[in-house]
Amino acid sequence: MDFSFSAHETRLRKEIGDFARRELPAGFSDGAPDFEQQFQGMFWDLARELMPKAGANGWLGPNWPTQYGGKGGTAAEQVICYEEMAYWGIPGSDMGVGGISWIGPSLLSVGSEAQKLEHLPPLAQGRRFWCTAYSEPGSGSDMASLQSTATRKGDVYVINGQKVWTSSAPVADWCWLLVRTDPNVPKHRGLSLFVLDLRTRGVTVKPLYAMTGTTPFAEIFLDDVIVPKTNLVGQENRGWNYVVSALEYERASVGVLFAALTRRILDDIVRNQKDNAKRTGAVMRHKIAELAIEAEVSKIVAYRAAIPLWAGNPSNVESALSKVFSTEASLRAVQLEMESVGLLGLLSTPEYSGTLAHRAHLAYLSSVGNTILAGTSEIERNVIARRGLALPGQN
Repeated sequence: MDFSFSAHETRLRKEIGDFARRELPAGFSDGAPDFEQQFQGMFWDLARELMPKAGANGWLGPNWPTQYGGKGGTAAEQVICYEEMAYWGIPGSDMGVGGISWIGPSLLSVGSEAQKLEHLPPLAQGRRFWCTAYSEPGSGSDMASLQSTATRKGDVYVINGQKVWTSSAPVADWCWLLVRTDPNVPKHRGLSLFVLDLRTRGVTVKPLYAMTGTTPFAEIFLDDVIVPKTNLVGQENRGWNYVVSALEYERASVGVLFAALTRRILDDIVRNQKDNAKRTGAVMRHKIAELAIEAEVSKIVAYRAAIPLWAGNPSNVESALSKVFSTEASLRAVQLEMESVGLLGLLSTPEYSGTLAHRAHLAYLSSVGNTILAGTSEIERNVIARRGLALPGQN
């Protein structure tokens, strides 16, 4: 059996690499920026400049139907585009957080025709950025315990509540929002999904700082926010079912993302060690070899989850496995990167901005969070144990 990519898929990967080398400014060629930086300063300016170009090349939704802005291509093409843009650190390539990886696919699956026509083409064209608002101050891993509400009043809903740790919210145009529409039923059965224009009256977005000094997250306050019932995704009180499906896409896409970042970190370490051959002893060579194996495993596991999923086949357990393995591998990769750059990795002063040491410093600070986003490693292991291995557990 031939597991190699087709000539078209290989050419697609090369086209994205050529685009990155041509369009990204000096400094990017030496390594991808930390994920949290993409919504800041020149990175965000680049995202708004480059995403329409990526969309024009058909790289954002290549396997989406043509009537919704896609190219009607294959799931493998979707994965290649997502992976390769992540490898090069092209900012904004998920159209915020989730726009391409799970909001678009979810709308294709359960959105109304009007919602598909309104939201999918701007996503595929690189013109509309999204965020996802699930977490609340008292609801993290136990997402179904959230308390924000949407109350139906005629042809509109009135939404009240607070969301927190909403990635990309400081720059997003629209929000994928989960709230409670029925407080009198078991918690999983009373939730609904909405799409929300963040310019709506009553929405307040307050950025939150990360350890890196950036503001990739935000609190969102919802005070008597009025949205039309046409913003409801699918059926009322069926939101949990839709979120479970969206989480498969989220975990699979995170697997692809961090498999790509691990591969990029590995390449950066190898280049750095070649430039400093005296520091490359047998122990470091052995560690690099181990990381190379993990990077390859991450990629294969990510493909195993994402390609079938984007082709329309569920991959709940595979997505959880990919997410936990890839994020933990990236954590080990960043630790080795810090070891590779030595004491310079402890510095964050401006004169080191753009260097591998500076990028390693920022990536190290944010790396632990990678094992928390999209479901903690503990949650993912529970999914694998219960749904994959049929092990007993508490509900």
